[in-house]
Amino acid sequence: MDEDISTINTNTRNEKMKNFFIKNRKNIIIFLSIIILLTLSYFVYEEIKKRNKIKLANEFNSLTLNYSTNKIETESKLIKIVEAKDSTYSPLALYFLVDNKIISNQLQINKLFDILIEDTKLEKEIKNLIIYKKGLFNSDFETENNLLQILNPLINSESIWQSHALYLMGEYFFYKNEFQKSKQFFEKIINLKNSNPIIKLDAQKRITSDFKK
Repeated sequence: MDEDISTINTNTRNEKMKNFFIKNRKNIIIFLSIIILLTLSYFVYEEIKKRNKIKLANEFNSLTLNYSTNKIETESKLIKIVEAKDSTYSPLALYFLVDNKIISNQLQINKLFDILIEDTKLEKEIKNLIIYKKGLFNSDFETENNLLQILNPLINSESIWQSHALYLMGEYFFYKNEFQKSKQFFEKIINLKNSNPIIKLDAQKRITSDFKK
């Protein structure tokens, strides 16, 4: 008797499942198609990203190895690499442009820095490094307020680049003969718990040798 009831229940469930699939066949097919399409799209997207990365790598390597032969073309193509917003080669392209003084226009270079800082997906400390480099680039000609505005995201953070930013401001004020402001930034470095050891030592030397009463 129990076996008959179990068989009936099993058949009932099977029939219900069969009816469910027949009734919703169209929706199920659409759902499965969407899943397959999304999966294929993901793999295609990843493959395109991979190929674009390889293309950027090859172009960057070629440009940096041969930049002295055609500086105008090098400048144009490296700018395009920065504008590609790649997490690896866009920063490297900008560093190369700045370090080799290929672009002389301050406004243009700052716009490229902003592309990396504001529009490019980067790890937090890589982005902080770029902010520091922007501050370093601008330290020769920017006003106190503008330079602080650039570096404040580091100065007011616990980034590994915080002490570097503080030291840059200390040096900035020192060479402007604003010694009290300069000393304050060097003292902040010494009082930081996670200050870079080398930067901290340099700040201590500065205070000992250059701010004697």
